[in-house]
Formats: sequence, structure tokens, C-alpha cells
Amino acid sequence: MRLLHWALVLAVACAWWTGGDADSWHEALGYAAAAVVAWRLAWGFSASRYARFAQFVRGPSATWAYARSVQAGRALRHLGHNPLGGWMVLALLACVASLCLSGFLYTTDWLWGYGWLYWTHVVLGWLLVALVAVHLAGVAFTGWQHRDKLVLAMFTGRKRAPGPQDIH
Repeated sequence: MRLLHWALVLAVACAWWTGGDADSWHEALGYAAAAVVAWRLAWGFSASRYARFAQFVRGPSATWAYARSVQAGRALRHLGHNPLGGWMVLALLACVASLCLSGFLYTTDWLWGYGWLYWTHVVLGWLLVALVAVHLAGVAFTGWQHRDKLVLAMFTGRKRAPGPQDIH
């Protein structure tokens, strides 16, 4: 799971860096990001407990309840993704998948040169930047709120031991 996370971070960051040039590096990085997203989607339905979408993607009422508890300063610690984090995972995956699809379609003879597709790709790129910023802010806030070293956990795979109030 962590390997997929960091592979996607690397592919997206490098694709962003090469984004001004429609060259083979940018395209290859886009295909790499698409492969990671596809692998993560498959993993989300077949993986171990904390990587499964069913474990951390909650319905709207549970997500709003969690958001209200965060705002009130009484959110419980989750060992996996919290409900807001679960929806962020889906938003990030959907945005990267849409970016990959729009980039691929722009290389086809069928849609080459269409301005709307180019601008769709550009807007999705900036949307991804905004989502990443919100994601990083959420990680920082949640880590601070629960005194967890979440970034370190994304490298080591280890979080602080569960407490009696923590949600598995």
C-alpha cells in the first residue's frame, strides 16, 4: 500500500514537472500514474483490512457526523483512514484517473487538438494540486489532533498503538 502511495506521488509530481512539454516523459509518467491507480482500485477491493475501500469509505451521514466531531474537537482516532480521509482517497484517485484519461484521449487521432480537452486536462491538473493541498493539510491536522506521526507511518507502516477509544 505504501509503495503504491509513494509511486503515485512520484509519478504525479514528475508528470507535473514535465507538464509544460507534451513529450514522451510526460506521457510515460501519465501511463505509470494510470497503472498505479488501476492497481490501487483492484487492491481496494481485495487487500487486507485497512486498505479496503469498504473499511474506510463511509456514507454521507457518517462522514458529516465525523466532520462535526472534528469541528467540535472531539473526533475519535481511526487506525486506518477516517471518513473524510476515505473520501479524499476517492477524490484523489478519481482526479488522477480523469487526468490520465484526458491526457490519453488528447494523444489520439480522434481528439487531437480539441481545445476543450486540453483545458479539461489543465483544469484537472490544478484541481489535483488543490486536492493534494487539502490532503496534506488534513494529514497535518489529524496528526496534530491525535498526536500521530502520520507521515512517518506512511514510510514505516507503524502507528502509535491503539487506545481503548480508537476506531478499528
